Amino acid sequence: MSLAKLTVSTLALAAVSATAVSAQGREQVQIAGSSTVLPYASIVAEAFGENFDYPTPVVESGGSSAGLKRFCEGVGENTIDIANASRAIREGEIEACAAAGVTDIMEVRIGYDGIVFASQIDGPEFTAFEPAQWYNAMAAELPMDGEMASNPNSSWSDVDGALPDVEIQAFIPGTKHGTREVFEEKVILQGCEDSGAYDQILEINGGDEDAAEDACMSIRTDGVAVDIDGDYTETLARIESNPNGIGVFGLAFYENNTDLLKVATMGGVEPSTETISSGDYPVSRPLYFYIKKAHMGVIPGLKEYAEFFVSNEVAGPNGPLSNYGLVADPELEQTQQQIADEVTMSESM
Repeated sequence: MSLAKLTVSTLALAAVSATAVSAQGREQVQIAGSSTVLPYASIVAEAFGENFDYPTPVVESGGSSAGLKRFCEGVGENTIDIANASRAIREGEIEACAAAGVTDIMEVRIGYDGIVFASQIDGPEFTAFEPAQWYNAMAAELPMDGEMASNPNSSWSDVDGALPDVEIQAFIPGTKHGTREVFEEKVILQGCEDSGAYDQILEINGGDEDAAEDACMSIRTDGVAVDIDGDYTETLARIESNPNGIGVFGLAFYENNTDLLKVATMGGVEPSTETISSGDYPVSRPLYFYIKKAHMGVIPGLKEYAEFFVSNEVAGPNGPLSNYGLVADPELEQTQQQIADEVTMSESM
């Protein structure tokens, strides 16, 4: 098989595409889900359509949770074949799938990605952050004088005098996005712990650890933090119209928009493919897609698409996806074998 048609221009076009062309018939593989996985899936779908005798798969966004909800609606040609996700499928989603007849699910880990904090390239000097700063900026309530109080911080300099003296305006992933979980757990909760607030909250609530974590990750709703339910193009649009705004993006999206955005370090580490693969960058996560095994052999090209996606020449360290921020999975060969054998999640446990 030749990848001669997998050109840079094709990749660039696919990487920024919000959705693929509408389906013209059910002979096409149908995919929905994570906006983080979207650029990678769009690249692969475009190349797949050019290099195989199957129609180009239809790729839609909408967020991990929305994609998995559609995935779990049932089995058949009126349901999607693959759900992209920037987090692992939850137990409750597996149960919802089973209740609708989706009992054999294949989990495919495609690699790793990082989430980054970026602002207008000519905007305020947001170049270095710590998790504690984001916690103190975003938390709905902070522990003060032995009790919880509404977050009083309105500017970044209120949070830390070393930060720019501009209003806090953060555009963060909405709750249906897998990126939101990573943001809350690896930035906000970590910042709560780093700042000492977690221990104070534990003392206030009588030692309830679950309640303390929930309090740490409860995001303010006074307009300072704005949930973005669309994909990263919407976040970018908000940044372009808000000079002081900061957005949360996937590394791949940022790397495709370095002419518009500048990125900040987190914990003193600059996000890059190298720092994510080494484990140095603190805000990274695995990326997945989920396949209905019942659709294998029924929907033309489904297995071939999955195999193509995780092939060495596509998802490997020297493949085109690495140019767009995907960090190759060191266990990629195992994933390739699982797809070849059509191994489901229940069989791999």
